[in-house]
Amino acid sequence: MKPKTPMFAGVFVLIVLLVACAPNSVINPASVSQMDQQSRAYPQKEYVIAPGDTLDIKFMNNPEFNEIGVPVRPDGRISLQLAPEEKAAGLTPGELRNQLMQKYASELRKPEITIMVRGFSDQKIFVDGEVLVPGVLELRGPTTVMRAIAQARGLRETARINNVIVIRKDFEGKPMAANLDLAKVINGTDFSQDILLMPYDIVYVPKSNIARLNKFVDEYINRVVPGGFPGFQAFANPYKYSFGGFTSVYPDSGSSVIVVP
Repeated sequence: MKPKTPMFAGVFVLIVLLVACAPNSVINPASVSQMDQQSRAYPQKEYVIAPGDTLDIKFMNNPEFNEIGVPVRPDGRISLQLAPEEKAAGLTPGELRNQLMQKYASELRKPEITIMVRGFSDQKIFVDGEVLVPGVLELRGPTTVMRAIAQARGLRETARINNVIVIRKDFEGKPMAANLDLAKVINGTDFSQDILLMPYDIVYVPKSNIARLNKFVDEYINRVVPGGFPGFQAFANPYKYSFGGFTSVYPDSGSSVIVVP
Protein backbone atom coordinates (compact mmCIF):
# COMPACT_ATOMS: atom_id res chain seq x y z
CA MET A 1 0.00 0.00 0.00
CA LYS A 2 1.33 3.43 -0.94
CA PRO A 3 1.91 5.87 1.89
CA LYS A 4 -0.85 8.43 2.32
CA THR A 5 1.31 11.06 3.97
CA PRO A 6 1.81 13.16 0.78
CA MET A 7 -1.95 13.19 0.14
CA PHE A 8 -2.75 14.21 3.72
CA ALA A 9 -0.02 16.82 3.59
CA GLY A 10 -1.49 18.23 0.40
CA VAL A 11 -4.97 18.40 1.90
CA PHE A 12 -3.57 20.02 5.02
CA VAL A 13 -1.74 22.65 2.98
CA LEU A 14 -4.93 23.39 1.04
CA ILE A 15 -6.88 23.88 4.27
CA VAL A 16 -4.15 26.11 5.63
CA LEU A 17 -4.19 28.26 2.50
CA LEU A 18 -7.96 28.62 2.65
CA VAL A 19 -7.77 29.69 6.29
CA ALA A 20 -4.93 32.10 5.62
CA CYS A 21 -6.79 33.76 2.77
CA ALA A 22 -9.93 34.36 4.84
CA PRO A 23 -10.89 38.05 4.72
CA ASN A 24 -10.04 40.24 7.68
CA SER A 25 -11.91 43.44 6.97
CA VAL A 26 -15.01 45.43 7.89
CA ILE A 27 -18.21 43.93 6.45
CA ASN A 28 -20.09 47.22 6.00
CA PRO A 29 -17.30 49.79 5.91
CA ALA A 30 -17.73 53.54 5.85
CA SER A 31 -16.08 55.27 2.91
CA VAL A 32 -12.66 56.84 3.32
CA SER A 33 -14.07 60.23 2.31
CA GLN A 34 -16.82 59.97 4.95
CA MET A 35 -14.27 59.24 7.67
CA ASP A 36 -12.01 62.05 6.49
CA GLN A 37 -14.85 64.59 6.37
CA GLN A 38 -15.73 63.80 9.98
CA SER A 39 -12.11 64.12 11.06
CA ARG A 40 -11.76 67.52 9.41
CA ALA A 41 -15.04 68.76 10.88
CA TYR A 42 -14.12 67.72 14.43
CA PRO A 43 -11.82 70.71 15.23
CA GLN A 44 -14.64 73.08 14.24
CA LYS A 45 -16.98 71.63 16.86
CA GLU A 46 -17.18 73.28 20.26
CA TYR A 47 -15.40 71.25 22.90
CA VAL A 48 -17.58 68.98 25.05
CA ILE A 49 -16.48 68.38 28.65
CA ALA A 50 -15.69 64.74 29.44
CA PRO A 51 -15.08 62.72 32.63
CA GLY A 52 -11.47 63.12 33.71
CA ASP A 53 -11.19 66.71 32.50
CA THR A 54 -9.95 69.39 34.90
CA LEU A 55 -11.78 72.73 35.06
CA ASP A 56 -10.98 76.20 36.37
CA ILE A 57 -14.18 78.04 37.37
CA LYS A 58 -13.70 81.75 38.08
CA PHE A 59 -16.18 84.32 39.36
CA MET A 60 -15.22 87.73 38.01
CA ASN A 61 -16.82 89.81 40.77
CA ASN A 62 -16.70 87.23 43.55
CA PRO A 63 -13.23 85.64 43.59
CA GLU A 64 -13.96 83.94 46.93
CA PHE A 65 -16.07 81.46 44.97
CA ASN A 66 -13.31 80.61 42.50
CA GLU A 67 -12.65 76.88 42.01
CA ILE A 68 -9.28 75.90 40.52
CA GLY A 69 -8.43 72.42 39.23
CA VAL A 70 -11.90 70.95 39.64
CA PRO A 71 -11.92 67.33 38.40
CA VAL A 72 -14.84 65.98 36.42
CA ARG A 73 -15.71 62.74 38.20
CA PRO A 74 -16.30 59.42 36.40
CA ASP A 75 -20.04 60.01 36.84
CA GLY A 76 -19.66 63.27 34.89
CA ARG A 77 -20.32 65.59 37.84
CA ILE A 78 -18.26 68.26 39.61
CA SER A 79 -18.33 69.41 43.22
CA LEU A 80 -18.47 73.18 43.92
CA GLN A 81 -19.07 75.20 47.07
CA LEU A 82 -22.73 75.91 46.32
CA ALA A 83 -23.25 73.11 43.79
CA PRO A 84 -21.85 69.85 45.19
CA GLU A 85 -23.46 67.61 42.53
CA GLU A 86 -23.38 69.60 39.31
CA LYS A 87 -23.47 67.76 35.97
CA ALA A 88 -20.63 68.84 33.66
CA ALA A 89 -19.79 65.99 31.28
CA GLY A 90 -21.60 66.22 27.96
CA LEU A 91 -21.88 70.01 28.17
CA THR A 92 -19.82 72.62 26.38
CA PRO A 93 -18.00 75.16 28.59
CA GLY A 94 -20.61 77.74 27.53
CA GLU A 95 -23.50 75.47 28.52
CA LEU A 96 -21.91 74.76 31.92
CA ARG A 97 -21.34 78.50 32.41
CA ASN A 98 -25.03 79.28 31.79
CA GLN A 99 -26.07 76.42 34.08
CA LEU A 100 -23.86 77.71 36.92
CA MET A 101 -25.01 81.30 36.45
CA GLN A 102 -28.59 80.17 37.01
CA LYS A 103 -27.50 78.09 40.00
CA TYR A 104 -25.62 80.96 41.68
CA ALA A 105 -28.17 83.66 40.81
CA SER A 106 -29.96 83.08 44.12
CA GLU A 107 -26.73 83.69 46.07
CA LEU A 108 -24.92 86.32 43.98
CA ARG A 109 -26.06 89.47 42.23
CA LYS A 110 -25.46 89.11 38.50
CA PRO A 111 -22.76 86.44 38.72
CA GLU A 112 -20.13 86.54 35.95
CA ILE A 113 -18.53 83.13 35.50
CA THR A 114 -15.71 81.93 33.27
CA ILE A 115 -15.09 78.23 32.55
CA MET A 116 -11.63 77.16 31.45
CA VAL A 117 -10.69 73.57 30.62
CA ARG A 118 -7.23 73.09 32.10
CA GLY A 119 -6.74 69.37 31.44
CA PHE A 120 -8.24 67.22 28.69
CA SER A 121 -8.92 63.54 29.21
CA ASP A 122 -10.28 62.45 25.83
CA GLN A 123 -7.38 63.49 23.60
CA LYS A 124 -6.15 59.96 23.02
CA ILE A 125 -6.23 57.26 20.37
CA PHE A 126 -5.56 53.51 20.45
CA VAL A 127 -3.21 51.65 18.10
CA ASP A 128 -3.32 47.84 18.13
CA GLY A 129 -2.31 44.87 16.04
CA GLU A 130 0.90 44.49 14.09
CA VAL A 131 2.79 47.54 15.33
CA LEU A 132 5.90 47.38 17.49
CA VAL A 133 4.40 49.12 20.53
CA PRO A 134 0.58 48.81 20.68
CA GLY A 135 -1.26 50.96 23.20
CA VAL A 136 -2.73 54.35 23.99
CA LEU A 137 -1.30 57.47 22.34
CA GLU A 138 -1.87 61.09 23.25
CA LEU A 139 -3.54 63.06 20.47
CA ARG A 140 -1.50 66.25 20.23
CA GLY A 141 -2.56 68.25 17.24
CA PRO A 142 -3.58 66.89 13.81
CA THR A 143 -2.59 63.21 13.62
CA THR A 144 -3.02 60.91 10.63
CA VAL A 145 -3.05 57.10 10.64
CA MET A 146 0.56 56.94 9.40
CA ARG A 147 1.71 59.36 12.11
CA ALA A 148 -0.07 57.27 14.76
CA ILE A 149 1.69 54.14 13.49
CA ALA A 150 5.01 56.00 13.60
CA GLN A 151 4.33 56.94 17.24
CA ALA A 152 3.71 53.22 17.88
CA ARG A 153 7.30 52.66 16.65
CA GLY A 154 6.31 51.46 13.19
CA LEU A 155 4.96 48.32 11.58
CA ARG A 156 5.91 44.73 12.29
CA GLU A 157 7.08 42.56 9.43
CA THR A 158 3.77 40.67 9.76
CA ALA A 159 1.60 43.75 9.10
CA ARG A 160 -1.06 43.73 6.41
CA ILE A 161 -0.73 47.34 5.33
CA ASN A 162 -3.28 47.21 2.51
CA ASN A 163 -6.17 46.58 4.93
CA VAL A 164 -5.69 48.71 8.06
CA ILE A 165 -8.93 49.24 10.01
CA VAL A 166 -9.99 52.46 11.76
CA ILE A 167 -12.91 52.23 14.20
CA ARG A 168 -14.67 55.25 15.72
CA LYS A 169 -17.96 56.68 16.92
CA ASP A 170 -19.48 59.40 14.79
CA PHE A 171 -20.84 62.71 16.11
CA GLU A 172 -24.08 60.97 17.08
CA GLY A 173 -22.29 58.20 18.99
CA LYS A 174 -22.86 55.51 16.36
CA PRO A 175 -19.95 53.12 15.66
CA MET A 176 -18.39 53.17 12.21
CA ALA A 177 -15.29 51.66 10.64
CA ALA A 178 -13.30 51.84 7.42
CA ASN A 179 -10.66 49.81 5.60
CA LEU A 180 -7.58 51.79 4.59
CA ASP A 181 -4.94 50.79 2.03
CA LEU A 182 -1.76 52.26 3.49
CA ALA A 183 0.30 50.56 0.78
CA LYS A 184 -1.02 53.27 -1.55
CA VAL A 185 0.13 55.93 0.88
CA ILE A 186 3.60 54.42 1.13
CA ASN A 187 4.03 54.15 -2.64
CA GLY A 188 2.56 57.62 -3.16
CA THR A 189 -0.44 56.69 -5.31
CA ASP A 190 -3.28 57.69 -2.93
CA PHE A 191 -2.55 59.93 0.05
CA SER A 192 -6.28 60.27 0.82
CA GLN A 193 -6.05 56.86 2.56
CA ASP A 194 -3.99 58.51 5.32
CA ILE A 195 -6.96 60.10 7.08
CA LEU A 196 -6.90 62.35 10.13
CA LEU A 197 -7.86 60.72 13.43
CA MET A 198 -10.36 61.79 16.07
CA PRO A 199 -10.25 61.25 19.85
CA TYR A 200 -10.91 57.64 20.88
CA ASP A 201 -10.28 56.30 17.37
CA ILE A 202 -8.92 52.74 17.22
CA VAL A 203 -6.32 51.92 14.57
CA TYR A 204 -6.00 48.17 14.05
CA VAL A 205 -3.28 46.70 11.84
CA PRO A 206 -4.12 43.05 11.03
CA LYS A 207 -1.68 40.28 10.24
CA SER A 208 -0.73 39.63 6.63
CA ASN A 209 -2.02 36.45 5.00
CA ILE A 210 1.46 34.93 4.93
CA ALA A 211 1.90 35.69 8.65
CA ARG A 212 -1.45 34.06 9.48
CA LEU A 213 -0.41 31.02 7.47
CA ASN A 214 2.90 30.90 9.32
CA LYS A 215 1.11 31.05 12.69
CA PHE A 216 -1.37 28.36 11.63
CA VAL A 217 1.39 26.01 10.47
CA ASP A 218 3.34 26.52 13.69
CA GLU A 219 0.37 26.00 16.03
CA TYR A 220 -1.60 23.30 14.22
CA ILE A 221 1.08 21.34 12.38
CA ASN A 222 4.53 21.62 13.92
CA ARG A 223 3.29 21.63 17.53
CA VAL A 224 0.73 18.86 17.01
CA VAL A 225 2.52 16.40 14.74
CA PRO A 226 5.62 14.89 16.39
CA GLY A 227 8.60 16.22 14.50
CA GLY A 228 6.36 18.36 12.32
CA PHE A 229 5.84 17.92 8.59
CA PRO A 230 8.99 17.93 6.47
CA GLY A 231 9.64 21.31 4.98
CA PHE A 232 7.44 23.22 7.43
CA GLN A 233 9.81 23.52 10.37
CA ALA A 234 11.69 26.45 8.87
CA PHE A 235 8.60 28.10 7.37
CA ALA A 236 9.00 31.87 7.74
CA ASN A 237 7.37 35.08 6.57
CA PRO A 238 9.25 36.08 3.39
CA TYR A 239 8.02 39.67 3.38
CA LYS A 240 10.11 42.57 4.60
CA TYR A 241 8.20 45.79 5.26
CA SER A 242 9.96 49.11 5.34
CA PHE A 243 8.25 52.14 6.80
CA GLY A 244 10.25 54.18 4.31
CA GLY A 245 7.87 53.31 1.50
CA PHE A 246 8.34 49.93 -0.16
CA THR A 247 7.81 46.22 0.29
CA SER A 248 10.37 43.66 -0.85
CA VAL A 249 10.33 39.87 -1.03
CA TYR A 250 13.26 37.85 0.22
CA PRO A 251 13.99 34.13 0.60
CA ASP A 252 13.20 32.40 3.90
CA SER A 253 16.44 33.49 5.50
CA GLY A 254 14.90 35.78 8.04
CA SER A 255 13.50 39.28 7.79
CA SER A 256 13.87 42.62 9.48
CA VAL A 257 11.86 45.71 10.33
CA ILE A 258 12.85 49.31 9.78
CA VAL A 259 11.06 51.60 12.21
CA VAL A 260 10.87 55.31 12.71
CA PRO A 261 13.19 56.41 15.55
